[in-house]
Amino acid sequence: MNRLAHEPSPYLKQHQSNPVDWYPWGPEALARSRAEDKPILLSVGYSACHWCHVMAHESFENPATAELMNRLYVNVKLDREERPDLDQLYQGVVQLMGRGGGWPLTVFLTPDLRPFFAGTYFPPVEKHGLPAFPHLLSTLAEAWQKQRAEIDEQAEHFKQGLTHYASYGLDAASQALQPGDIAACATRLEQRVDRRHGGFGSSGPKFPNPMNVALLLRGFRRTRAPELKSAALLTLEKMALGGVYDQLGGGFHRYSVDERWLVPHFEKMLYDNAQLIHLYSEAQQLEPKALWGKTVAETVEYVRREMTAPQGGFYAAQDADSEGEEGKFFVWTAAELAAALNADDARLVTEHFGVTPGGNFEHGQTVLEVVEPMAEQRARLDAARATLLRVRSGRVAPGRDDKVLAGWNGLMIRGLAFASRVFARPDWLELARRSADFVLTEMRRDDGRLYRSWQDGQARLEGMLEDYGDLAAGLCALYQACFEPKYLQAAEALVDLAVELFWNPERSAYLAAPRDTADLLVPTYALHDNAFPSGASSLTEAQVALAALTGRARHLEQAGRYLQRLRPELLDNPFGFGHLLLAADAWLDGAPDVVLVGPPVGAAALLAPLNARYAPTLAVVKHDPGEPVPSVLADQLAGKVRPALAAYVCRHFTCGAPVTDSAALQSALGELLG
Repeated sequence: MNRLAHEPSPYLKQHQSNPVDWYPWGPEALARSRAEDKPILLSVGYSACHWCHVMAHESFENPATAELMNRLYVNVKLDREERPDLDQLYQGVVQLMGRGGGWPLTVFLTPDLRPFFAGTYFPPVEKHGLPAFPHLLSTLAEAWQKQRAEIDEQAEHFKQGLTHYASYGLDAASQALQPGDIAACATRLEQRVDRRHGGFGSSGPKFPNPMNVALLLRGFRRTRAPELKSAALLTLEKMALGGVYDQLGGGFHRYSVDERWLVPHFEKMLYDNAQLIHLYSEAQQLEPKALWGKTVAETVEYVRREMTAPQGGFYAAQDADSEGEEGKFFVWTAAELAAALNADDARLVTEHFGVTPGGNFEHGQTVLEVVEPMAEQRARLDAARATLLRVRSGRVAPGRDDKVLAGWNGLMIRGLAFASRVFARPDWLELARRSADFVLTEMRRDDGRLYRSWQDGQARLEGMLEDYGDLAAGLCALYQACFEPKYLQAAEALVDLAVELFWNPERSAYLAAPRDTADLLVPTYALHDNAFPSGASSLTEAQVALAALTGRARHLEQAGRYLQRLRPELLDNPFGFGHLLLAADAWLDGAPDVVLVGPPVGAAALLAPLNARYAPTLAVVKHDPGEPVPSVLADQLAGKVRPALAAYVCRHFTCGAPVTDSAALQSALGELLG
């Protein structure tokens, strides 16, 4: 066992028995590099990463390769989910070299943390245009000894490049957001949609990109252009029927390797499923459909069954591999189906999921996809699926990354809370509430700062901007599902603290890590949305929601500063700012909200149609006049507390006359939101 045996990260523990003398990222490794004047070999990955496993098996478990690494380098393993700021920074080296980023990320650093060479996966022998990893190790070490001036020059060149790369997009001047910006960006995204299979682009791989699909729906809301809605709903349908969705256990895999959502890269990430629960719930509001409800219910059940810690937090990820093979846990042969089911049910399932003797995957195996809906056979299909799920549960399961990440829990809280409203599922609300209570109790310091990760009873690592933004947005959504003021108070405290810790007024932008972070070569900014929102995007979403919910203008003003700072980038690259554009949509609407004041029964009657309506920028406040006014709602409720039932429709902190019945409320909303 090496030093990684003492680390809680499942990804680091995967390497604890390597013959490589691994260090975790930290002072000990950095001090040794300086003391011995040895370069650092930094290897970055995550527990569910298939190609990380491949490189580990081929190189890090090889004694001869390990001997080279140990003799020539100080070797450091980093879990990118623990330190996304470092990963973001050093991914920039690969980008500066003109290559695509990804994982595993392999970076060679000087003792003062300047990179001088980088790549992703390197094979053990030369192939596919990539150098053999042992040869690369020897070549770079020789250059370190004999060509130090050239190495130093290259490292300084990369440092300067990273300084620019880390803040790329912050050079243009602020511009005023326009109401047409959302529709313009949505239209540009629609032009990239595959009109046969859905999703963006006509070839694989295909990622769900939930925030960009959500933006298509926002564009439809503003324009009523049918192609925007049809592009989004086609994508949702094709994903839910394809192999990228786990047709037996529920939940979405990370992406498909093909253009038609058939064969996935089999890992499952909490952040994907959190966003997709929210997105499919929005689709249910816009155009109710049994498939949307089925997909959300099964995905939530998967999260409850396999991704929820006993304490209430949600785990980070599940691996793609089991027993050393990618996807083995999930795929089926016709013979396996026949052994698990009676002949009639096996025939039905075979037709429904398109199982053939030759299969659609490796070794004659089949990734299940819906090819024949067979709605009239739903009861039999559900029973057969339950049987297959029980059989599958007896297989060797993929590994699970049991980190509880504050930010990713915030995303799931957001999705569950919203879905609980749309589908009237108080049990889903309870899942969200338990997670929120856990994170706020176990992952928040006495001074209010967040820890990023919790594992084995220990909270650790400084929270990143995404932790504050995602959790604050989740708590705002949770308040609107249960109307417990403590969650709104916590959200406001997190937002205010995040501005203090991460906002750089000179650049009018947010740092990804707290400004007192000491081990970053250059500051990194939270800008682009990728597979999940950037911390700046989710924080801006939370600020707009807080402005609407609390009636406090400072939140809307801060959101506006950032949104208008980024407007040139939003228009230039909407694909990279999908979630920030969702926040911009609500900001442009003037942070609209409905304030329901009245006894619980009457307020509930007004609330139900609100929950069924697609109004994604609308916030909802509810207060029982028999209860004290909480301090966080003092501004919002001023002048509105009255004994009779009333609903106030507000925008830009100005409210209309109170209405008292659902029809009048819906009419007022129609005038406000269109």
